[in-house]
Amino acid sequence: MDEVSQRVLEYLTEVEEAAEDVLTTKQQIVDLDTKRNRNREALNALKHDVADSDQEQLDKEINDLRKGLKAKVNRLNEMQGKPELRGYSLSPLSTDEIRAINSLLKR
Repeated sequence: MDEVSQRVLEYLTEVEEAAEDVLTTKQQIVDLDTKRNRNREALNALKHDVADSDQEQLDKEINDLRKGLKAKVNRLNEMQGKPELRGYSLSPLSTDEIRAINSLLKR
């Protein structure tokens, strides 16, 4: 195999691995979100402290995976010569931030 073909093959392998990493992370998010929804249902039914801490842990894991997914998608786009997604790094306001804004607006 000549050098150009070898480089093309290596490039395609890298892109495939990056795409697989993105798909794996997305599936993890779906799986954890499903579990979180089941926990939410259990919370409503039981109102139990253990389920609360488990729910917080699942929320944290999902948020961490989503943050990592953004970097992985950008890396994949970069490898494919596509521009970085705009507005993709935005994140929603936290509960504390919303409360602070509401308290400022009420003044």
